[in-house]
Amino acid sequence: MSDQHASAELALGTTGIAKRGADAAESRTANRIWWDADADDYHAEHGDFLGAADFVWCPEGVREAEVGYLGDVAGRRVLEVGCGSAPCARWLKASGADVVAFDISAGMLRHAVAANASTGVEVPLVQASADQLPFAAESFDAACSAFGAVPFVADVGEVFAEVARVLRPGAPWVFSVTHPMRWIFPDDPGPGGLTVTQSYFDRTPYVEVDDTGRATYVEHHRTMGDYVRALVAAGLELVDVVEPEWPAGHTRTWGQWSPLRGRLFPGTAILRTRKP
Repeated sequence: MSDQHASAELALGTTGIAKRGADAAESRTANRIWWDADADDYHAEHGDFLGAADFVWCPEGVREAEVGYLGDVAGRRVLEVGCGSAPCARWLKASGADVVAFDISAGMLRHAVAANASTGVEVPLVQASADQLPFAAESFDAACSAFGAVPFVADVGEVFAEVARVLRPGAPWVFSVTHPMRWIFPDDPGPGGLTVTQSYFDRTPYVEVDDTGRATYVEHHRTMGDYVRALVAAGLELVDVVEPEWPAGHTRTWGQWSPLRGRLFPGTAILRTRKP
């Protein structure tokens, strides 16, 4: 817990951290209520960096306009997984894609509706969980997620299987997550975040709870190997793993991302895959 999220923690009655598991249903519920409660503060803090119609893959500032991980999206149907306020989806639509964006949080989607209106770039928005996609099989030409949904679902294999189901053959699935090695350090952008405090191999999720033990936030840790095995099991091909370096002159601190830590070890992993 941190001062950064104090208002959400207060609204949800968060009182501590529990060292325990969290199944699919509890993870969905906890993250729906968390992101509903934190949506306003999140966008007040990060909205300027993310933009209203820009595709930023990570706090290091990697942009799809520069790297083209999804290829030419013009005329292609693209799904954004865990869209938040959907700036990536709006950028994709402005680039000629036919986009659908979804998120589990009504609070996040409220910001997406407002940004649709303010930009004049309308993208369809759906409320859904990434492990239960309400879309037809082989209905998308690409799928993407920039720090959305993947770490917050209990069974990442279900997410990958669902994404693979809705993709057409040859379609890319590209997603960014906090680099798995960050799990061993505290969420501290300063010197305190340079000392290992827990095992990389401990998959116990991070669970915040209220005084009744109800989960108010859940995040699941996977090793890099876990991600690769789950992708392969879903029938997807791994194309590349990108570990962005901290860019020169980038002084922004975003939660636990900072120039200090970024110079020493990666903060983001971008996994590029495709459906055969």
